[in-house]
Amino acid sequence: MRVTKKTEMLEFSNSALCFGNNLMWLHKRKHPHLKRLLDTAQSVHLDRSSKIVILSDLHMGNGGRLDEFRKNAELVKSILERYYRPKKYSLVLNGDIEELLKFPLASIEAEWRDFYELFQTFEQNGFFWKTYGNHDAALLDEKEYRFASSLVESLKFHYGNKTLLLFHGHQASVFMWETFPFISRAAIFILRYIAKPAGIKNFSVAYNSRRRFAVEKSIYEFSNREKIVSIIGHTHRPLFESLSKVDYLNYKIEELCRIYPSAESEELPAIEAKMESLKIELEACYRQGKKIGLRSGIYHNLTIPSLFNSGCTIGKRGITALEIEGSTIRLVCWYNGKQDSTFSSDRDNRPTELGSTGFSRIVLNEDSLDYVFSRLHLLA
Repeated sequence: MRVTKKTEMLEFSNSALCFGNNLMWLHKRKHPHLKRLLDTAQSVHLDRSSKIVILSDLHMGNGGRLDEFRKNAELVKSILERYYRPKKYSLVLNGDIEELLKFPLASIEAEWRDFYELFQTFEQNGFFWKTYGNHDAALLDEKEYRFASSLVESLKFHYGNKTLLLFHGHQASVFMWETFPFISRAAIFILRYIAKPAGIKNFSVAYNSRRRFAVEKSIYEFSNREKIVSIIGHTHRPLFESLSKVDYLNYKIEELCRIYPSAESEELPAIEAKMESLKIELEACYRQGKKIGLRSGIYHNLTIPSLFNSGCTIGKRGITALEIEGSTIRLVCWYNGKQDSTFSSDRDNRPTELGSTGFSRIVLNEDSLDYVFSRLHLLA
């Protein structure tokens, strides 16, 4: 036993040394993994007729009480079957679709067989692609995985001569799961056999504000340097044009302050009422501890629209998604129509009900890709 223990300790020491050397190497070379994703991405060409919906972080489990996907499964199925498929959208699932750190793939496939069949039908609309994240990277070892031919690490959308790079986002972390397999194996053991039986949530970057911000900031800096738009998931936080919710609210308050002096007298009450609602919402965000926003720090906090995040599908009150339709990109929220959306929209859009499902859709923000890339070109 002593020999075995010494051998194990030696292996761990060597792994730790390797880990330390990799950390030093990563600090010397900025964003090497992100550059690799850009260079090796699967190419997809967009045109004015392209329609794509992007979902991430489903975290599908075995259907039990610890399956985070279970509470919004009906919502996801309804919007795919009754909205996106009939409207001829292509589908991209951007990582952490299966929760393989807690559940075996066989149990997930058995529970959500109808979803796998539904996903595949989107190939008829144009294409279906699936990236992998840190929670489902083990799919690479599954030779019989039904979506093996659709599984990639990153996608490169070509919009004219401009580039949108889509990947899960965990690759921006120095704590690389795929680079350090001994860490990944330990995480699977802890989550499946300790955390799962105890009912403990995932040890995820999505639940850690500092790590979440570090990942987003790293991708933001890389995107600005390469003058591309990056679309990620991973942090579970929806971002539109690099703006977090706190940033967005501050931006809208500043905008109202600027238009107030020149507004007509009959418009002033509406502006004042809107300002009060935004201030209340912003104060609520700060009370909840959401004080860290995404800023460039280069142009005196002038945010560059290089980072988008589709959010996740395991939210307590609904799900968020990104849509690309022709030359427009938009962030949308789907939720139970009986509940108020927790997101604000600068367009004051009213929710649109999805037939008799009880679910509603609201556009949180949208913009022209031409504007996004023009701003990116001029500011980055």
